[in-house]
Amino acid sequence: MRPGRIIFLNGTSSSGKSSIARELLAILDGDPYFHFPVDGINAMRAPKEVAPEALDAVLTRTRMGFHRAAAGMAAAGNDLVLDHVLSEPWRLDDCLTVMADVEVFLIGVHCPLPELKRREEARGDRPPGLAAYQYTRVHAHGLYDFECDTGTASPRECAELVKEYVESRVACGRPPTAFRRLRAARAAQAGRTPYPPAYPVDPPADHPAGHPAHPVHTQQAGRAGPAAGRAVHPG
Repeated sequence: MRPGRIIFLNGTSSSGKSSIARELLAILDGDPYFHFPVDGINAMRAPKEVAPEALDAVLTRTRMGFHRAAAGMAAAGNDLVLDHVLSEPWRLDDCLTVMADVEVFLIGVHCPLPELKRREEARGDRPPGLAAYQYTRVHAHGLYDFECDTGTASPRECAELVKEYVESRVACGRPPTAFRRLRAARAAQAGRTPYPPAYPVDPPADHPAGHPAHPVHTQQAGRAGPAAGRAVHPG
């Protein structure tokens, strides 16, 4: 049994992650995927008042449990479309650690700030200013396998772009690289060797190391480019 695969959608609140995830579940080939949203874990918590001084600890435990639940589902062979908000550096670091043996395609979901503000006001179920607060934080790590922009493309169009990218990589045996590169960068900062993933990471013979299989895009991850979707991996 192969480990499951995670398509990891990261973006601000109201950026369209859940809408893209629902579209992906309808069009992805192969075994059925599960939508695994962080909001779903939050909704499972009892609706009782939490003391302000205890709230940070509760939310941290919730996010840590979410990461481990996703890794556990994938380890059991389930494919996931996970949507998350990496607005604190430790969240990404924790995912890099607990998902070390999982094939993770890290997808950046972008949206212009004025449109985020409009959506936030229209939906009415988010604290005002939440998306603006997260806007400069969620993409601060700067590395993705693929990016899309819901300000220029519909959720369905974004989902089709993500599907095409992921399934083309899988079909030719080319694993995602963003998590591996981020993990290596963190390990280099800490002066240690990164934990090796359980899936193959060597490029095929027709794409020697150091020579990209696709064009490398140089746009910063937090800035919307002219295209609705773009690959940002080096190989």
